[in-house]
Amino acid sequence: MTPITDIWFYAAAIPAIFFVGLSKGGFGGTFAMLGVPIMSLAIPPIQAAGILLPILIVMDVIALLAYRGRADWRSLAILMPAAVVGISIGWATAAYVNDAFVIFLIGIMSLAFVADYLFKQRKNDAAKSHSVAKGTFWGTVAGFTSFISHTGGPPFQMYMLPLRLAPMLFAGTGVIFFATVNAIKLVPYFLLGQFDATNLSTSVALFPVALVATLVGVWLVRIVKADIFYSVIYIFMGLIGVKLTYDGLIGLLA
Repeated sequence: MTPITDIWFYAAAIPAIFFVGLSKGGFGGTFAMLGVPIMSLAIPPIQAAGILLPILIVMDVIALLAYRGRADWRSLAILMPAAVVGISIGWATAAYVNDAFVIFLIGIMSLAFVADYLFKQRKNDAAKSHSVAKGTFWGTVAGFTSFISHTGGPPFQMYMLPLRLAPMLFAGTGVIFFATVNAIKLVPYFLLGQFDATNLSTSVALFPVALVATLVGVWLVRIVKADIFYSVIYIFMGLIGVKLTYDGLIGLLA
């Protein structure tokens, strides 16, 4: 098992893994979505996804230990069954789904959600209550888009952000949600042939970066005030929304 040795790959992969680790540690929310695009500067996107998934699993284990016991279980009870349905739909339709359209759609929804917050929600920033209907919808979308294009973050946040949970509770809920989603994705990804010897050994070589980045993310969540925490989440959700919209549009026009 020989890992990738190209220095330019690691020039892209190390920053990518660090961004993903911050997100997995609970800080930045949609940072994790930068992983595959940045790594794709040096290798094909499908190979980048194959290398990244085992790293995500390691990050999930670290984050689960850091946030053990901290979660909004009502949110998970609503979102998680729906996410399993979404993953199943993604697996069943993987050969027929236009990835560019999914990315474009999630980008547009992200921008619309942030715009709604900026122009309406800030005037009445009270916490919203749980909704089974909304949670089922966004949970399904999160599971589906996570399987298809690793873009489950924005749909998850569209349900979670209006709840205005404490940062540690918000982050812990996200950690459990995506750890479960990623664990479920292992089987279909394996069946799709994304784990070969080169990819797995490269993942192992990048594990130390994943460890440090995840712990830094956990530390940031602990020290950053709630207002700043949510502002950062919305800012990066907007930036990721712009990127996804652009990438999806380019893919549709290609």
